[in-house]
This record gives sequence, C-alpha cells and structure tokens, in this order.
Amino acid sequence: MAIKISSGHLAEIRKHGEETYPYECCGLLLGKEQAGVKVLQAVRRVENSREDSRHNRYLIPPQEIVRGERYARENGMDVIGFYHSHPDHPARPSGYDLDHAWPWYSYIIVSIEQGKAADLNSWLMQEDRTGFDQEEIIKEG
Repeated sequence: MAIKISSGHLAEIRKHGEETYPYECCGLLLGKEQAGVKVLQAVRRVENSREDSRHNRYLIPPQEIVRGERYARENGMDVIGFYHSHPDHPARPSGYDLDHAWPWYSYIIVSIEQGKAADLNSWLMQEDRTGFDQEEIIKEG
C-alpha cells in the first residue's frame, strides 16, 4: 500500500515537529483509501498528553481519537493513520511504536534534528504484528 500526501501536508507535519522540539509531536491523518492508496486530505494536530518522557514518547488520548473520527466522518473522511516526531532520532519506528500500533494504519514519523525537520517516512505494521514495513509516499504538488 502507499499513501498520497500533498507537499502542504508534509510541510505541516514537519512544522509541528519543529514547534514541539525537543518533545514529540503527534496527530491524526485523515483521508480516504482509493484503489489501494490512502489519500491524505487533512492533518489534525493533537497535544502530546504524555506526562513523562515526552522527549521520546507520545500519547494521543482516546477522546482525541474519537473527536478525530467524528470530525473525519462529518467531512467524508476516515482516520487513515497517525504521525509523530522523533527528536534527534531516526524516522523509523521504535519498539514502543510497535507495541502501540495497529495494523492497516499509516504511521508517519518525522525526524527532528537539533530543532529542524529531517527525514520523514511512513510505516505499516506487518500483518503478523512483529514489525513494520516502509510505506511508499506519493508526493503531490
């Protein structure tokens, strides 16, 4: 599977990561699946409500996911994934990310190096839940 993302949405995710540095940012990816490709239509920022270890952990409270699902449904979209930043670490999933992920959803991770956005990758949990595979990002505009 692949995810199609506009350059504006990519810039929004990177900017969010830079703004929250040295802590992790997080948010929801809203859109639709069309012919086997997830099409990102909106990014919904969420406050990282993790009270400890915010520099290398994030938490999206269940009520924020429900709000995001409601907003998406009202606007003809679905929650198609989540994004977060890795301050001063690579844009690849950690063991913690694997323990808290769900199959099918896209997981975009942006590396923030010394306050500046660097690599950005999208990941899909493997069907057997033992790891992630990198998801192709199709850039629009």
